[in-house]
Amino acid sequence: MAAIWKGSLTFGLVNIPVELKTAVRADHISFRLLHEQDLSPVKYERVCSADGETVPWNEIVKGYEYEKGKFVVITDEDFKTAALEQSKTIDILDFVKQDEIDPRYFETPYYLVPAKGGEKPYALLPKPFAAPDPSVSARSSSARPSTLPE
Repeated sequence: MAAIWKGSLTFGLVNIPVELKTAVRADHISFRLLHEQDLSPVKYERVCSADGETVPWNEIVKGYEYEKGKFVVITDEDFKTAALEQSKTIDILDFVKQDEIDPRYFETPYYLVPAKGGEKPYALLPKPFAAPDPSVSARSSSARPSTLPE
């Protein structure tokens, strides 16, 4: 399974390259819309609701409907400005028991694996990671403290 994030796990002076992967794969089946007579796929067209004309991609913008029929246009620059800085480190703050973690954090499980070159230091992680329910209190360097299961 492909990594959804790559960075470093740090505790004290130790910095280990790691990859974050999802622990479960969603069983999602997607269907295509087909023309019943010949089973050919149906195309989606971008049609203006005001005049019924097809709209080319270069005339399409993103917008947010803040009130029925009223929109504010959001540009790519707006998205860049609003984007949070993405952290490349996870700092271990403390080791905790799994029952001390709010269950909502377990909605989507993830796991960390050592990235290339991090196998040996990863194997030297403290004994709490070897416990039956290894959980840590950690934070991303650009986010508020949070508790993450390993």
